[in-house]
Amino acid sequence: MTILELTRLRGFRDLIGADARAMSLVEGRARALFERYSIKEIRIPVLERLQLYLRSTGETSDIVEKQMYMFTDRDEGETVVALRPEGTPGVVRAYIEAGLDRTEPEQRLFYSGPMFRRERPQKGRYRQFYQFGVEVFGRPDAACDAELLIMIDELCRDLKIPFTTEINSIGDQKCRPAFREALLQWGREHWDQLCDDCHNRIDRNPLRLLDCKIDAKLAASAPNPLDYLCDECRAHFDRVKELLIAANVQYAVNPRMVRGLDYYTRTAFEVMAGGLGAQSTVVAGGRYDGLVEAMSGAAVAGIGFAIGVDRIALALEAAGVLPAVTPDAAIISMGPAATRHAVVVARDLRAANLNVEMLSPERKMKTLLARASKIGARFAVIIGDDELARGVVQLRDLKQSTQREVVAAEAASAIADARGH
Repeated sequence: MTILELTRLRGFRDLIGADARAMSLVEGRARALFERYSIKEIRIPVLERLQLYLRSTGETSDIVEKQMYMFTDRDEGETVVALRPEGTPGVVRAYIEAGLDRTEPEQRLFYSGPMFRRERPQKGRYRQFYQFGVEVFGRPDAACDAELLIMIDELCRDLKIPFTTEINSIGDQKCRPAFREALLQWGREHWDQLCDDCHNRIDRNPLRLLDCKIDAKLAASAPNPLDYLCDECRAHFDRVKELLIAANVQYAVNPRMVRGLDYYTRTAFEVMAGGLGAQSTVVAGGRYDGLVEAMSGAAVAGIGFAIGVDRIALALEAAGVLPAVTPDAAIISMGPAATRHAVVVARDLRAANLNVEMLSPERKMKTLLARASKIGARFAVIIGDDELARGVVQLRDLKQSTQREVVAAEAASAIADARGH
């Protein structure tokens, strides 16, 4: 008889304790920031038709070519479906399906949740990973590009992680064909030096030659997209840079950055965090003015980005800036009557916004004090029958190794005052 080994799948992980806390911290800060920027939430399905990603992400992208989790859904008439590998296509589909592209085209939306890609697992790259993303529709202006980059800069500074920002412009439908042709010619001239993936991409999407990791050194000699920008794209990019300088956002122009997806136009950007090694990109995005129309919607401009929550959480840990979350107090009660009162005391302390853990009343005092110290509690609030009769608690400062008696009703303020100092 074969015994089923109940362990997690390769490339998937459990998030427990500090790992989960780091993820929640990033998500909480991002959510609060987006709301300050008047960006509203959208929730989209985890499962979509495969055709959605073929049309939007592009058949030559690594996501579609190599990384999709897909299967045939017999309940949907043999429809081929896929677990979402990114958020933008689903948000665009929802935007069009709700008719917003024609009735209220200017929208500012954010999404969050797990994404799935069948990648080679390594630190910072998982088969189930989490993203927080923003998509803005109906804003073709450079001020919108700059605002999103300013928002990302604010988030990274708020989280206190070291980071650098790189930007580029890859032109639009007017000027990109000339650059594409120059890149195609360059690729053919260097055919013998290109990897097999680039051989497969060169005719279908030569821009992918620039973001190939294998041929990165060779790509340094490739044509520069900035040399091919039309006047409108150049003016747009110059305006973005001007506004970033005005907002004191530090950036570097990287002409080799094109992003790996087919739908980007004009501004593209990436943010890298320190301490992560090869998987250092924590935010990536750009403008995609033709995507809504390509997905059968109206001709509406779009721009967006995705935050890799897992990677920013790792950057927090690498930078040593993840704040510890420990109880302000551990409540120790001795006896049935004292335990009933301890429930009330715990409720009052929590109402005062204190972090409180009630310990088991069925263990000995020495064991309970050891537990309070182990979980990092600043105070032990001790209640026995004598304290109950006199309306007091014993407040033991586990950091200072001191103990004093306080009126039960004043315990919250006494703990809060000590925490403030």
